[in-house]
Amino acid sequence: MAKYQCSGCGYVYDEVEGCAREGYEPGTPWTEIPDDFPCPDCFVREKPDFQPYKTEATS
Repeated sequence: MAKYQCSGCGYVYDEVEGCAREGYEPGTPWTEIPDDFPCPDCFVREKPDFQPYKTEATS
């Protein structure tokens, strides 16, 4: 499962968690999110503006 981050505000959509407030159950893959999905935090960006979320490796 992957995560995708809003390029505007930093909100992260996590496929494991879904987005209950927008009606997407846990486990909903990014491919099933419509292209007009607005960022639930800033409402400025839509799905095409999201980027794969990369975490920093800890050592």
